[in-house]
Amino acid sequence: MQQSASQSYKRLLGYVKTYKAAAIVAIIGMLGYSAMDATFVWLMQPFIDEGLTERNSAVLTWAPFVVIALVLGRGAFNFVSSYCLAYVGSQVVRSLRQDLFQHMLNLPVSFHDKHSNGELISKITFDTEQVQQAITKALLVLVREGAYVAFLLVVMFAASWKLSLVFLVITPIVAIIVTVVSKRFRRISKNIQNAMGDVTRCSEQMLSGHKVIHGFNGQQQETERFAHVNNINRLQRVKMDATKALSVSVIQILAASSMAVILVLISMPSMLNSITSGTFVSLISSMMLMLRPLKQLSNVNSELQRGIAAAQSIFTVLDTEQEKDTGTQVLEKAKGHIQITDLTFYYPDVAEPVLKSLSLDITPGQNIALVGRSGSGKSTLSNLLPRYYDVEPASAIKLDGIATNELTLASLRQQFAIVSQQVVLFNDTIANNIMYGLAQPLSEQALIEVAKKAHVWEFVKDLPQGLNTMIGEDGVMLSGGQRQRIAIARALVKDAPILILDEATSALDTESEKLIQQALESLMKDKTAIIIAHRLSTIEQVDCIYVLDHGQIIEQGTHSELLNANGTYAALAKMQQGEGQ
Repeated sequence: MQQSASQSYKRLLGYVKTYKAAAIVAIIGMLGYSAMDATFVWLMQPFIDEGLTERNSAVLTWAPFVVIALVLGRGAFNFVSSYCLAYVGSQVVRSLRQDLFQHMLNLPVSFHDKHSNGELISKITFDTEQVQQAITKALLVLVREGAYVAFLLVVMFAASWKLSLVFLVITPIVAIIVTVVSKRFRRISKNIQNAMGDVTRCSEQMLSGHKVIHGFNGQQQETERFAHVNNINRLQRVKMDATKALSVSVIQILAASSMAVILVLISMPSMLNSITSGTFVSLISSMMLMLRPLKQLSNVNSELQRGIAAAQSIFTVLDTEQEKDTGTQVLEKAKGHIQITDLTFYYPDVAEPVLKSLSLDITPGQNIALVGRSGSGKSTLSNLLPRYYDVEPASAIKLDGIATNELTLASLRQQFAIVSQQVVLFNDTIANNIMYGLAQPLSEQALIEVAKKAHVWEFVKDLPQGLNTMIGEDGVMLSGGQRQRIAIARALVKDAPILILDEATSALDTESEKLIQQALESLMKDKTAIIIAHRLSTIEQVDCIYVLDHGQIIEQGTHSELLNANGTYAALAKMQQGEGQ
C-alpha cells in the first residue's frame, strides 16, 4: 500500500536526520536572510518619521551603516543557507540512490520480470533528482519565503494591527487553493514519472537494438514510437505549468484585492489622521514585498509535490520485499547429487504450469542433457535449481539430500556455474570479467592458464593490452565466440561442482563451436553437468538425455537408445540431419 504524501515527506526527512547539523545551520541561515529583509522594511518607519519628518540628522547619519550591515548579513546568511542546503540535498540523493541500487540488486527475479530496465533506471536517475528539488529548492523557498511572509506580517501588525487584519482574511482562501492544487500537482507528477520511464525505455531499446533497427529499416517505426511517448511527457508538463500559473495568478489577485481594500480604508479621514507617513510607507511596502514570496510559495508547491510523488515511487520499490533467504545451512562444496521430485511450477500471473509433476535424479559427476522444443521448460528448470524462483513444495528440489530452500542463497548459488547463450559481460577488462565475483584475484600466471584452457588466450595474446583490454559494454568489442569463451573462463575460475550449459553453443559458427566444445570438455571434467541443447550433435556423449514436452519428460536414455526408440528425439535428430545436408 502506497504511503500518503505526508508520510512520504516525513520518511524523506528521515534521510536528513543523518545530516541534521548542516540542516539546522541551513535553516538558521534562511531565517537570518528573511530577518535581514524584514528588518529593512521595519526600519523605514523611524527613518521617515524621525529622520525626515522631524529632521533628526542623527537618525539619517546612522541609516547608511545600518543598510550596509543588513546587506552584508543578508549575503552571509544566504551563502551559509545555500551551501548547507545543497550539501544536505546531495547527500540525501546519494543515500537514496545507493539504497535504491542496493535494494534492486537484492529483489527477486520475478520483480525484474515485471519491470523494464528503462523504468527502473528512470527511478535511480530522474526520480531521485526530483527528490533533491523537494529537499533543496522547495525547502529553501518554504522556510525562507515563509519566514519572510511571517516577518512582514509582524511589521504590518506593528504598524497597524487593524488594517493588517484585512490582509489575514485571504489566508484560509489561499490554504484551500493550495490544498486543491497540491493534489493535482501530485497526480500530474506521477504521470510525468511514468512518461519519463517510457522515454527512458524507448531510448534504451533504440540504443541496445540499433543494429536490428537498421537491419529491418525500423527507424521510422522507432521515431514514431518515441514521438508518442515524448509528446505524452510534454502534455503532462504543460498541464503542470498551466496549473502552476493559474494558482499563482489567483493567489496574487487575492493579495492585491486585500491591498486595495486597505488603501480604501486608509483614504478615509478618520484613518488618514491616525497614521504617520512612516507607518503608511512601512505598511504598503510590506504588502507589496509580500507578493513576491507569495508567488514563490505558490510556485514551489509544484516542486514539492513533484518531489513527494517521486519519493512515493522510490519508496514503493524500497518497500518491495527482497529475495527471501530462508536457508540456514551452508554447503561448502556439493557432491553434485540433484533430486527433483514431483515438481510443478507456475510463473507469477500465468495460469498454465511450465513444469508438470517433473521428477529427475542426477547423480554426482553425471552429465545429462535436456532437449525439446521452445517453451517445454528446459531453461525454467535451470532457473529453479539456483532458486531464482521459489518452488512448491519447498522440498521438490534437493541438493545432496538437502532441500534447496534450507541452504543459504549464497551457499546454494556457489555450487552452480551457468554458461548461457546470452553472455553478460561488464564494461571492464577481460581479466576482471573472468575473475568476476572472486574474493581474491588470481595471479597473472594462474589467469593465463585459465585463459588457455578456455581458448581465450588464442585471441587475447595478440591484443596490445592483453588480458587488461577493455571490452566495452556487454563485450561489444568482441565476437560471439570470444564472449562465450570468456564466460567459460569465468565458470572455470568459479570451479563450481555443478555446471549448467544453457544452449551455450547454439549461435556459434563451426570453428568457434569446436573451440568452445573443447573448452567445455575441460570445464565439465569431474562435474555434474546439465546441458540444455539445441544442436543434438553436441550431446551425443552425455550419460543420459531427457526429452521434455509441455513441462514433462516424455523420453529418456542415451543418444543411441533414443534413436533406436524412433520417438520424438529420433524425429528431432532426423530433422537436424536434413537441415545440415
